[in-house]
Amino acid sequence: MVKDFIALDVETANADFASICAIGLVHFKDGDVFKRLTILVDPQDDFDPLNVGIHGISAADVAGKPTMAEVFPIISAALQDVIVVHHSHFDKTALARAAAKYGSGGLPCIWLDTLRVARRAWPQFDDGGGYGLARLAGEFAINFTHHDAADDAMAAGMLMLHAINDTGFQLENWLDRVELTLSGEVPGRYARDGDPSGPLAGETVCFTGRLVVPRNAAAKAASAVGCNVSDGVNKNTTILVVGDQDLKRTKGQEKSTKHRKAEDLIAKGSSIRIVGESDFMDMVGLEPPD
Repeated sequence: MVKDFIALDVETANADFASICAIGLVHFKDGDVFKRLTILVDPQDDFDPLNVGIHGISAADVAGKPTMAEVFPIISAALQDVIVVHHSHFDKTALARAAAKYGSGGLPCIWLDTLRVARRAWPQFDDGGGYGLARLAGEFAINFTHHDAADDAMAAGMLMLHAINDTGFQLENWLDRVELTLSGEVPGRYARDGDPSGPLAGETVCFTGRLVVPRNAAAKAASAVGCNVSDGVNKNTTILVVGDQDLKRTKGQEKSTKHRKAEDLIAKGSSIRIVGESDFMDMVGLEPPD
């Protein structure tokens, strides 16, 4: 089992993702913090007072510090084939933008986003409060200074350890798990995760039969209001949307295979609502096509 990883966080000088002014790196070894490092970087860009107010790093703090052009070769060598844990897409995207700005290659590491981990490990936090680093750190009593790069990296690493302990999934298992939908399915043609802030967050919807609206549009509308979308009926399904049935496709049956499976699960105690397409469109605020 992989027990070592690097947690990473970056701070930027302004709204440009490439304007990295600090990188926090924390090495976790055998389930605990082993080393931590903060690298101040000259972003060769302006500092927005808003950003300075958030992380406290100013132009004076990075005067004479190395640029990302100088930093990239060093951290690339250190992170070769290493699992790098980070919270949200921001850090990975910022480093990719900075690499493009300076003509460097992307970091040769294996990325693992603890925001995606958290949404799968702790569905109970899908309560409108979000999965931000500060909220999750509070839930697990992780003491850190938010927007200090090394502290944010440390908090992300600690969340990773909590997820491993709480779920039994090891680090390498999580590399695969985050590529599945929240319900654990392989993303199919229409499967997708719902917006956690949507009014129907926590619902899992599946479609069957011929819909008036394109299936992709229906899936997109469901996801926008919080529903996870599944390509098949399973124990996580909470809503089955039934469209007009093509009897040739249902092999002479009045109900589709998905419809019959949903009824079978309901008979066994599952809480699945079977709704018509028009009711579904009212639920998600989708207008029928002209």
